[in-house]
Amino acid sequence: MKKQNIINLVKYHVEQNNSAFISEVSEIAKDFDANGDYEVAQYLMDLISNANVYMPQANYRNLQFLEKLEYSSNPLLLPNIIEEDVIGIVRAVKNKTGMSKFLFYGAPGTGKTESAFQIARLLERDILSVNMEQLVDSRLGETSKNVIRLFDEINHLMYGKAVVFFDELDALVLNRNSTNDLREMSRVTSTFLRELDALNDQILVIAATNLFESFDKALTRRFDAIVSFDRYSKEDLIEIADAMLTSNIKKAVNSSQDLRLFNKILNRLTDIPHPGDMKQIIKTSIAFSDEANKYDYLRKIYLALNDNPKTVDIQSLSEQGFTTREIEILARVPKSSVARKLKGGIA
Repeated sequence: MKKQNIINLVKYHVEQNNSAFISEVSEIAKDFDANGDYEVAQYLMDLISNANVYMPQANYRNLQFLEKLEYSSNPLLLPNIIEEDVIGIVRAVKNKTGMSKFLFYGAPGTGKTESAFQIARLLERDILSVNMEQLVDSRLGETSKNVIRLFDEINHLMYGKAVVFFDELDALVLNRNSTNDLREMSRVTSTFLRELDALNDQILVIAATNLFESFDKALTRRFDAIVSFDRYSKEDLIEIADAMLTSNIKKAVNSSQDLRLFNKILNRLTDIPHPGDMKQIIKTSIAFSDEANKYDYLRKIYLALNDNPKTVDIQSLSEQGFTTREIEILARVPKSSVARKLKGGIA
């Protein structure tokens, strides 16, 4: 605690500026906490709590609309252009630039949620997700009231200790399938904007959506920065898929890696799945593969990516440029039979 903290406490007490006084106590408690004096930090918070005044809470008990999530420490696979933006957010927050509200948009499976987790990890903060099911209420006017209660919870969080994550923000401000009328939607959005404007900029907020184009400009301009996750090139998707395959093969007992054939399969696709979907395809294909065939997962990946059953026809595979060995793997037919079939013989 510094001399200025004491001066500020006395000044705010004399001025009866309760909000500033509590904010100062919060900063002092945070300083104690950062230096390992956890008991002192908690004691300060408890004193204020007993005085029944506004205070940031040091724990997450009794939260109604926020839920603490556990996140993995595994590295996140992103294209360089998006990764630079994610690292930029971390840098901006660490340098206390005043930027604290960020919006991620893009198709499902592009890494929006995982990026929020990684930002929390790199900043050494907890991540608290907004429970949309609890927040949105079918009763007229209740959702707006819940939004006010939500931001009250957010404002009571310990500053600098958490990241608040609004996953699928459109479910709150663009709920077009709701039975409520458009006026109710307008009320909810207006309430959200008002509360977001009043939020302390020491609290980091990240929101994600798949419906960015449907957002009103009044909403998007509330965010300090907007990051598009729709910036994957075909090369990015293949590179990330290769890394995913390599990681999963290392854990597999009866499978061997063949990146050449894997890349050949991907390069023949018009649309390569985004990382979220590709991760599931790879993981499932390896898990369900034939233990007696170390490359059987490639056949399953090929089938998962090509809906037409005719694509495993020997002639069709040959026309796509696959070799006899590769056709053997993808069609599950011995090479000798493949060769005879392609020469016009009887397989």
